[in-house]
Amino acid sequence: MWISDAWKDYELIDASDGERLERWGKYTLVRPDPQVIWHTDKKNPLWQKADASYRRSRSGGGAWSENRLPESWNISYDALRFRIKPMGFKHTGLFPEQATNWDWFSNLIRKANRPIKVLNLFAYTGGATVAAAQAGASVCHVDAAKGMVAAAKENAALSGLADAPIRYIVEDCKKFIEREIRRGNHYDGIIMDPPSYGRGPTGEVWKIEESIDAFVALTAKLLSTRPLFFLLNSYTTGLSASAMKYLCDLHLAPRFGGRSEADELGLRVQQSGLGLPCGSSVRYTFEE
Repeated sequence: MWISDAWKDYELIDASDGERLERWGKYTLVRPDPQVIWHTDKKNPLWQKADASYRRSRSGGGAWSENRLPESWNISYDALRFRIKPMGFKHTGLFPEQATNWDWFSNLIRKANRPIKVLNLFAYTGGATVAAAQAGASVCHVDAAKGMVAAAKENAALSGLADAPIRYIVEDCKKFIEREIRRGNHYDGIIMDPPSYGRGPTGEVWKIEESIDAFVALTAKLLSTRPLFFLLNSYTTGLSASAMKYLCDLHLAPRFGGRSEADELGLRVQQSGLGLPCGSSVRYTFEE
């Protein structure tokens, strides 16, 4: 498991009974997590004193209760700063387990000793975008949600990267890739974090198990003649890291060579010292 354990402003304090107890800066949250299938005693008093708890509704969805939070606040990871803003579907605008991936590709970018162009697909609020830009890459940030792209711009500005070479695109990722192929554009690094399920702007249905194979094959056409890395993330339960690795090896190894690794992403639970699985990644490295 790749564990993001270098955080100072984030802490996974405990996990039990389908919930996480977390510290985000100076605020504590309780949020549901279906991976937490054990039932340990909730000894930490913060379980009862959290600043907000997200409670699911039996009719679907959910809401924040006992909410003593500001509308938003900022936290840091090394030189990066992010705006945290609890949303109506339990998210906060950041996935802290991704920090281990930020460290991995940032190191590759810094060691490359050449200009690196990175494409970040399904880029959300830009955690990977600002990490890559901070490491010295020029980045193309693509997401279909206008609000998420606006949040990414805010995070870049907070990190001192308002004037960094970041191109923000609000568009369906597949359509953008097809246009980039026609234009003859290429990238040295590609990051993608596709959803489990979604609908395109004209009603196209995306199911990751059915769509990801063709999508990776299409996206691979945008890699440059000297690619540096390829990163595929998934939060889809039942889609294993090994299956994603197999798929990436099929589409990338014959053309580019390189080396792939796949594993779960995780966060360390401070109460137990154990790693909580939070998703999976495939890391493809083409040159050291």
